[in-house]
Amino acid sequence: MNSIWQHLTLSTLSLHQWRTASYLNRLLRPLRRWRQSSFMLRWNDLLGAIFVGLVFAIAPFVSDDKNSLAVLLVACAGFWVLLTVSDGAVDGEPAVPVEPSPRSSRWWWEGFTGSDRPSPLATPIHFMVLLYWSISAAATALSPVKRAAFTGLSKLTLYLILFALMARVLRLPRIRAWMIGIYLHAALLVSLYGIQQKIMGVEALATWVDPTSPSAKEPRVYSYLGNPNLLAAYLLPAIALSLVAIFAWRRWGPKLLSITMVVVNSTCLYYTGSRGGWIGFAVMLFVLALLLFHWWNVYLPRFWRTVALPIGLSTIAAVVVLAFLVVEPLRDRVSSIFSGRNDSSNNFRLNVWTAVLEMIKDRPILGIGPGNVAFNSIYPYYQRPRFSALSAYSIPLEIAVETGIIGLACFLWLLLVTFNLGWQQLQRLRAVRNVDGFWLIGAIATVFGLLGHGFVDTVWYRPQVNTLWWFMIALIASYYSPPPETQEDV
Repeated sequence: MNSIWQHLTLSTLSLHQWRTASYLNRLLRPLRRWRQSSFMLRWNDLLGAIFVGLVFAIAPFVSDDKNSLAVLLVACAGFWVLLTVSDGAVDGEPAVPVEPSPRSSRWWWEGFTGSDRPSPLATPIHFMVLLYWSISAAATALSPVKRAAFTGLSKLTLYLILFALMARVLRLPRIRAWMIGIYLHAALLVSLYGIQQKIMGVEALATWVDPTSPSAKEPRVYSYLGNPNLLAAYLLPAIALSLVAIFAWRRWGPKLLSITMVVVNSTCLYYTGSRGGWIGFAVMLFVLALLLFHWWNVYLPRFWRTVALPIGLSTIAAVVVLAFLVVEPLRDRVSSIFSGRNDSSNNFRLNVWTAVLEMIKDRPILGIGPGNVAFNSIYPYYQRPRFSALSAYSIPLEIAVETGIIGLACFLWLLLVTFNLGWQQLQRLRAVRNVDGFWLIGAIATVFGLLGHGFVDTVWYRPQVNTLWWFMIALIASYYSPPPETQEDV
């Protein structure tokens, strides 16, 4: 049984071995010689981190129609391709070591370089991402709207290459800390502006609430992102990472900053009025509590090992119930979740889901092809009158309609491999009391939270959230440590 689980989760997979036997590996020797003589590419991880940092610094502040983020994603993809094809030492020649010249610079240089790390391609998650892309490519080739599907495949390719670049640079602890810090500070600015909108009053840019609902008069903030549901999804990783930062950051100044971030981000999330975001927040908080309890469990006395988790979960549940009873707008919004078709938003989603299920029935194997352009080309033939939609409003349905049952099965397999790898590395970090394990806890909890939100919405296909989704997956992949029997070959 253990062997079956290891094969299912790819725990024994050794992807790095392809390089030594690959014919392509020989063709790329000239590029490796050039790379070893290139001064710029000696800083490859730092340069990659700059590209990734720019993505998180500008993502929430640029609109989708200006293509600023798309240009940056293309630059990230080009840089990753350059690094990948020239990666590794030339046969028979050791890699050129990188040494800082002035001693005074050593304090910041260390942690930004490291040529002895395992290959970033040698992770089971990378294999599953490549398999998912291959299925999407096959769905594009067989799509009834090939040109539209190719547009979606191009976007997906950029996101997946960004994942590969992030997984590569995040293996360095200092870069990992900087990337998390850049995102958390950008999210803090976004949340502060959202709270200002609540205080000053803001006009809704779309019909986001049932006009007959008691909560219709409550303004829903959207900050720089233009949509409260999108803002809620953007803030979920910020809440999880800022919460674990309380334990990961060592000095009191950063700890106070992280507490401030938790309060501000959570407040802004509440003001979005996003029911999907609140569901994701509840799921994320529950997983966070479980993982944090697991982390500290070995250090607790026997009595507290028994009662700490029930007390913690009961406290969270009591706070949620009290807020539901006391805060009327919250009670109205949460109650509307169970209103069925009596709520216009619920009714809209139910009609869209019915149409999408019919689309899946007609093309169940590989779907219609990836992307919203393909969806918008096919959906009008199935839509109910007056229920036009830009997406399936559910991640599982969206994946199934784009890449069929095969694509959905691959995505679920990717999640299984990701969670298994994250759990294994969490055990390793806990054994040595490495505080970097808190970032891993935050990433795992965020993935669950985004899945909870994504079950009833598809805002994570927007660049501001999609980049964060793959950031969390890359963060988990960056902790990968090859099995002991293969480490000597890496």
